[in-house]
Amino acid sequence: MDDLVIARSLFGTTMAFHIIFATLGVGIPLMILISELLFQRTKDRDYSIMAKRWTKAQAVLLGIAIPSGTIAGVQLSLLWPGFMEIIGRVMALPFQIEIYAFFIEALFMSIYVYAYDRLSPKMRIFSVSMVALGAVASAILITNVHAWEGTPAGFRIENGEIVDVNPWKAFFNPSFFVTATHVTLTAYMTGAFVIASVAAFKMLKTRNKEREFVFHRKALMMGLLVGGIFSFLTGINGHESAQMLHEYQPEKLAAAEGLFETQKYAPLAIGGFTDRETEEVKFGIEIPWALSFLAGNSFDTEVKGLNDYPEEYWPPLFVHTLFNAMVGIGFLLIGLSLFSFVWNKLLKKPTFPRWIMWIFVISGPLAVLGIEFGWIFACTGRQPWTIYRVLTTADSVTTAVDFTALFIIFCLIYVILGLAVILVLTYYFRRHPVIDEINNQTIKKRKTITEST
Repeated sequence: MDDLVIARSLFGTTMAFHIIFATLGVGIPLMILISELLFQRTKDRDYSIMAKRWTKAQAVLLGIAIPSGTIAGVQLSLLWPGFMEIIGRVMALPFQIEIYAFFIEALFMSIYVYAYDRLSPKMRIFSVSMVALGAVASAILITNVHAWEGTPAGFRIENGEIVDVNPWKAFFNPSFFVTATHVTLTAYMTGAFVIASVAAFKMLKTRNKEREFVFHRKALMMGLLVGGIFSFLTGINGHESAQMLHEYQPEKLAAAEGLFETQKYAPLAIGGFTDRETEEVKFGIEIPWALSFLAGNSFDTEVKGLNDYPEEYWPPLFVHTLFNAMVGIGFLLIGLSLFSFVWNKLLKKPTFPRWIMWIFVISGPLAVLGIEFGWIFACTGRQPWTIYRVLTTADSVTTAVDFTALFIIFCLIYVILGLAVILVLTYYFRRHPVIDEINNQTIKKRKTITEST
């Protein structure tokens, strides 16, 4: 691999690792908040136990998200000096505000974890609300830099100099709201399905232990309901994202659908792969006129094809596969949620078939995989630009050479960190089984009743 590919691979691997923990760091606090609210409303102590146990997992995940995010920040400076030169002048505002968002998240996370039993119900809800707010603010602020890369605003380059800098215009760039909404919805969706995934796995292991089974079933239904709502909203937001691409990054939309010729009534290609020689999507299923409607809410919307642009401006054609994988996972998750609602609420079935339980188990990993596909599609689909139509990736990379050893070292570090997270979580929850907490809560409840009488 040449130096540019190695630099992209190194940073891409770091982000692929970090985004797992960053996404769960946004999604799980929402589930903790919902559990706290349900506990206060229903007085069902199972929800209080869920909130406390998920908080322990959140603390471990946050412990990995912080250093991996720091590594990503350092690599930005070391690997992409040309990019950081512009960022430092134009788009430093989100990085500065994000420090305060993280401070709020960490502060109230500490309060919630270490003072849980001494906080009033309202203060517990307030604390975890601030954790959730800080987490989602951090995610929005950082991904706003990515949004700005695709729709740069707030500056001009004149005779090689950066002029007319407007930080707030750069901050509220054209795709800010769509991207902020997308990262929020997908994080909430992923956090919910990961909770549902773990709960489904535990249910399969505790079928003969009624009390634990009931506990995990509550967590499963909560995860499926919340995940279903946010996966549906993500689909709506995806439509808005496609319209944003149509207006601001037409090459990316054309590559996502394997469209080479500009046309009205453009078809939407599902599946298959893009063949450069024949300029078509092979083995795909075409839905007539659907791409035009997706791009402009009208079947006669003209969609630009790749052949309207120089080939050196084309994104890699495999982004069609990434786009399809991302969308396919999203629709599968919506389908799972709808199935669970019909099965449980309309048909009044008390238990799910074993085969569907295993699909619930893989829903969490699939949601995480969908996040990975979406992130790679978003960044790779912008190529060959670091800042769209302003700065190419080749011009922004460092002139230092031979990152091969560093790339291998970091890959090993991420493998070790990933295994460490799994081992720590497994060890902790084995040492603190949920049945012990359920029994402790029962004893406390009986003691309170006895003292009051």
